[in-house]
Amino acid sequence: MKSLVTGATGFLGSAVMLCLLKAGHEVRLLVRSNSDRRNIENLPVEISEGDLRDHHSLEKAVHGCDYLFHVAADYRLWVPDPQTMYDINVQGTKALIIAAANAGLKRIIYTSSVAALGLTTDGTPADEETPVTLEQINGHYKRSKYIAEQTVKVLINQHQLPVVIVNPSAPIGPRDIRPTPTGRIVLDTLHDKMPAYINTGLNIGHVDDIAHGHLLACEKGKTGERYILGGDNMTLLEVLDTLDEIIGQRKKRFSLPVNLMLPVAWCMEKIAMVTHKEPRATQDSIRMAKKMMFFSSEKASRELGYQYRPARLALEDAVNWYQNNGYCN
Repeated sequence: MKSLVTGATGFLGSAVMLCLLKAGHEVRLLVRSNSDRRNIENLPVEISEGDLRDHHSLEKAVHGCDYLFHVAADYRLWVPDPQTMYDINVQGTKALIIAAANAGLKRIIYTSSVAALGLTTDGTPADEETPVTLEQINGHYKRSKYIAEQTVKVLINQHQLPVVIVNPSAPIGPRDIRPTPTGRIVLDTLHDKMPAYINTGLNIGHVDDIAHGHLLACEKGKTGERYILGGDNMTLLEVLDTLDEIIGQRKKRFSLPVNLMLPVAWCMEKIAMVTHKEPRATQDSIRMAKKMMFFSSEKASRELGYQYRPARLALEDAVNWYQNNGYCN
């Protein structure tokens, strides 16, 4: 059995790739010609160069495969040209799934995000049925993932495609080479750059557990269904305190009101338009922080047998990986 994986040079995609190799899959990777390939070096995988915006390369990549794990996405909280994000996350996803369907693949796992889901108003964990509309979603990344998931659902219903949707929360762990926004929290703490925090919350899952959830979705998931793959719900302060315990140096921090951060984020965005470097905070990310982004993986646990380790272990693995790979020098 041969599986095509997109996004394997990145964080979650590399974990999915390793999980499939361990399970005995032959693995082909769709890789852009200019990608950082550290996460796929010296592994028994087949490389198919291409791009989600190059539809011919997608047809070539899916040919001869049995399964598709579409993990790749443009995951940035700020982009100078938002259209690029929609071209990759929405149109690229649509083109790839159509190519996979035309090639007769047995099963397609589409990696959406909890960003495409609704949040509760009282801070209790949201699930797959918590309602949300496009108008309620802040930020181009979240909006693009919401539109992409809706597009995938239309394809499933119109063409009876064998697609299962998974919605990962905030993955943490090894091989976050970029790093992701959540990984930056770990790095900033390691570098003593987190003197303050916002009263927000997130769902922390070990990247390898979330990757295994992809395999379970392929084996046991129901066509057309979506499954949250996450871990423990923690406030940002709890995450920072846990990191302090892991590092062994307790820090005092102060709470910042969300509204106070909005003009700071506005300034950061204006500077980013000149430097073309992603700002450390955006207005959309600050607005998102007004809610507790808590989620439940109960459906995945019940229907797929999904399990996750404590968030502290995910944070420990992330800290150890950054320390052992030159990120703390």
